[in-house]
Amino acid sequence: MKAFYARQSLDKKDSISIESQIEFCNYEAKGGNYRTYIDKGYSGKNTERPMFQELIRDIEQSLITTVIVYKLDRISRSIIDFANLMQLFHEYNVEFISATEKFDTGTPMGRAMLNICIVFAQLERETIQKRVQDSFDSRCRKGFFMSGSAPYGFKVEPTVMDGINTKKMVADPEAADHIRLMYEMYSKPDVSFGDITNYFINQGINCSIDLSRSQISQMLKNPAYVQADLDVYEFFKTQGADVVNEAEDFAGINGCYFYTGRNATESKKASIKGHTLVIAPHEGLVSSDVWLACRKKILNNTSFPAQHKAKNTWLAGKVKCGKCGTALMYSPSSNGKSYFRCRKRADSKSCEGCGTIRVKEFEDFIYCEMVKKLGDFQVLMGSNPKANPKLTALNVELAQTDTEIEKLIDSLFGANKTLISYANSKIEELDAKRQSLAKAIADVRTSSLSQESAESISGYLTDWETVSLDDRRIVLDGLITRIQATNESVHIEWKV
Repeated sequence: MKAFYARQSLDKKDSISIESQIEFCNYEAKGGNYRTYIDKGYSGKNTERPMFQELIRDIEQSLITTVIVYKLDRISRSIIDFANLMQLFHEYNVEFISATEKFDTGTPMGRAMLNICIVFAQLERETIQKRVQDSFDSRCRKGFFMSGSAPYGFKVEPTVMDGINTKKMVADPEAADHIRLMYEMYSKPDVSFGDITNYFINQGINCSIDLSRSQISQMLKNPAYVQADLDVYEFFKTQGADVVNEAEDFAGINGCYFYTGRNATESKKASIKGHTLVIAPHEGLVSSDVWLACRKKILNNTSFPAQHKAKNTWLAGKVKCGKCGTALMYSPSSNGKSYFRCRKRADSKSCEGCGTIRVKEFEDFIYCEMVKKLGDFQVLMGSNPKANPKLTALNVELAQTDTEIEKLIDSLFGANKTLISYANSKIEELDAKRQSLAKAIADVRTSSLSQESAESISGYLTDWETVSLDDRRIVLDGLITRIQATNESVHIEWKV
């Protein structure tokens, strides 16, 4: 029996209808019995189509002798899928006919021409995809509204931009007041997401959204609400965003659109580097100082993933495989002893593993290292309460860098073009180093162990045998950032 197959992705004026495709197939068949297989609303990028899969099943049951289509791209636009299909046709002695492209798959030349055409069919699909993506990016960078619905606090109204019909966001008065209140509350240092939720519930303020922690966090980070000025421009620039507009466009009136960049490779949660910021046509709801206070507060928040509470060892989550960096897991054995095992090796054997590490022996080793490290730290603190070797080294390096910059600047007076070019390049390099050192110094000052904390930790270490598992983890978190271990070596990243 002959089979007619027809597919149509979208019902558009410039696309051939299913009915017309069947007429072409019927003309080519020149009579006889046939069965039709129709997939409407399915793309040709793959073969995951219900009626096409039914056609395949009928071929495998030897019910079909000939497959006729209007055009070969109705079957597939993938070279691999089409090659597999031709192999299936050959295996079951099925003749393939394209009504408009006259191929004879029984000859080598016919098969070669068929493969050439499918290459161009795939090229056409990929070209269309790129054009769609380029068009989307172009509209984003021009400030067109691209989302399906407006964020809470706004509603959309039709408008015209550059002669194109689009939408524009305008404030929804009651919801906009809710947004302003959330920002004002969270900009205060002691207010949390939970405080905002509780306040809205207790005051009977009815929102049409779920006031979950993640929902509030997303709203308080959204630049659609900010009255974007130069401070906002500088913030996104320093964060690595692709800011489309020039600085003078940030006049403190309009909000912004924020789009995921095409070349962004980092996690959206971890970084906005490579993402696109563009001034939007709508007016913002929140002043830049309040918006930035909230955004920077969120950046400084420390989030902890939901985990099961450690029950077997106070080192859980802190100790990593020295080979691959994956967390080591607690593993009991039949001999009554417990070991640390590399999770990646246990799951997929893709790591050679950390070797034999007995949990009790390793805990004792880390405990001794913490006692020694804290003792050294207290000696330094006792001789000089402000002493911090890492901080001192960074400050010395910063001073040396400043001196080098000053010398280079002095050398520019009366210098020739070559020397000026070299000096400018070197100054840029040193300035980047200076900024990096300044950030490192700020980080050390923030995380440095105080005398009071050191005394508290020392008390825990002295009575270690009676200290609870949770308190042992507190001590561990206060002293150590990370432990990488194998049965041959241990590397500890200290906070002191």
